[in-house]
Amino acid sequence: MDHQNVMSPDGQPQSILILGIGNVLWADEGFGVRCVERLAERFSFPPTVRVLDGGTQGLYLLPFLEEADALIVFDAVDYGLTPGTMKIVEGDEVPAFMGAKKMSLHQTGFQDVIATARLMGYCPGRLLLIGCQPKELEDFGGGLRAVTAAQIDPAIAVALDQLSRWGVAVETGRADDSLLADPAIRRDAYEAGRPSEDQACRTGDKRFFPEQA
Repeated sequence: MDHQNVMSPDGQPQSILILGIGNVLWADEGFGVRCVERLAERFSFPPTVRVLDGGTQGLYLLPFLEEADALIVFDAVDYGLTPGTMKIVEGDEVPAFMGAKKMSLHQTGFQDVIATARLMGYCPGRLLLIGCQPKELEDFGGGLRAVTAAQIDPAIAVALDQLSRWGVAVETGRADDSLLADPAIRRDAYEAGRPSEDQACRTGDKRFFPEQA
């Protein structure tokens, strides 16, 4: 089924997927995931809207795209701009901008997801990428840098505005978080368990390496 043609009588999408992608273990790479976490913590949506932590799942995301008529993606993307700069891309331009620079496996993987979905005839008809220029990526076990974290709420505001234009009723509350990561690695818990700056290993967080015998 080609979801580009599945719309309500007024031309609005009937099924919307809000997706955060990235790897929370690599500093600003986690921007997209942290956006959907906060979105789900603060707002509730009708059943036509799903909020998903896509992590680095790549082609495993295909079934979710198959079910969606519209897709909003949060991601850290290297546009070559000042760190913390937010850039909004829509429609057919989305895959090209996600591949602006290969920062990690998840970006190339998501390009493959979109290409495969289009080939199979069920790519969402409407695409919106809400991207943020990262400051730091080479910090395994690190958290978002302040300049990147500061763009979470503005990015969410962009998504909410788009949902409003699609006729979606958004309320203050909590969304279904069954498609998000385990609470143990969500931002507050993750940051609280991180060693102090002078103790943290810059090549890896000790929480992710077994103790030597």
